[in-house]
Amino acid sequence: MATRRHGREWAVQMLFQADMHPGQELEMTIPQFWKQQWTCQVEALDEENPTAIPEESDKPDEDRVAPAKIRAFTENLVRGVLAHLPEIDAKLQSYVQNWPMHRMGSIERNVLRLAFYEILFCKDVPPAVVLNEAIDLAKYFSNADAGRFVNGILDRFHKDNEKG
Repeated sequence: MATRRHGREWAVQMLFQADMHPGQELEMTIPQFWKQQWTCQVEALDEENPTAIPEESDKPDEDRVAPAKIRAFTENLVRGVLAHLPEIDAKLQSYVQNWPMHRMGSIERNVLRLAFYEILFCKDVPPAVVLNEAIDLAKYFSNADAGRFVNGILDRFHKDNEKG
């Protein structure tokens, strides 16, 4: 069963794709992303157990990957980050002084963008949850050093944001 955590993982992947292919139409890439996720799930299942081929279904691929609620959560995060990207990047740049955005790892940059977006614009998510999720995502998609880097940036940002 897909969770909000999975939604954030998918959001980072979509943001990474958007970052690597600027100018690509988001409304075209989102359905392609879900189709690709389904293909990956089927291939992984086939490698684990070749006889466990998913049965045919009338459901679209995206419905087979995640429930509509989690997909909407994921897509709303991605759309929100991209809609506020100049503001998020300007804020992020002020916290990574002397380190140009283009030199930052793509994973770290997009994990931080997502976290900044959630802290700034998603008031229903406690900042502690955002920080923990972002650190875990950086470690998962990159390495422990990425987790420490993300933690350092987000900790300062969160403390400054609390002051107001």
